[in-house]
Amino acid sequence: MISSDLIKGSLKTIVLRILQQEGPLHGYAITQKVEMITAGKMKLTYGALYPLLYKLEKEKVLVTAREIKNNRIRIYYNLTPKGHSVVKEKIRELTEFIESLQRIVELQPGLNHA
Repeated sequence: MISSDLIKGSLKTIVLRILQQEGPLHGYAITQKVEMITAGKMKLTYGALYPLLYKLEKEKVLVTAREIKNNRIRIYYNLTPKGHSVVKEKIRELTEFIESLQRIVELQPGLNHA
């Protein structure tokens, strides 16, 4: 399983990308989708997820819709037009970060890496 410290810096990108691909989802569905896609290697905690969702809603990156299902209110999160722009930028940043990490991981001893 991937540590929560590693996930923390990418949580916004993970959530936005899932919503970009899947459309409106409630919080539990987001956590399940991430776990499924990563074969259980990433598990989002509600303590990390919900504060982020509230923050993204406040920043007008997400909108919410409420639905009553089985006598319970479910809140669905969806990207706004601003959210679609933000997710593109976050994916670009994360791709650049992953490429840089890959170069670090592949370092060979004694080679000059200019």
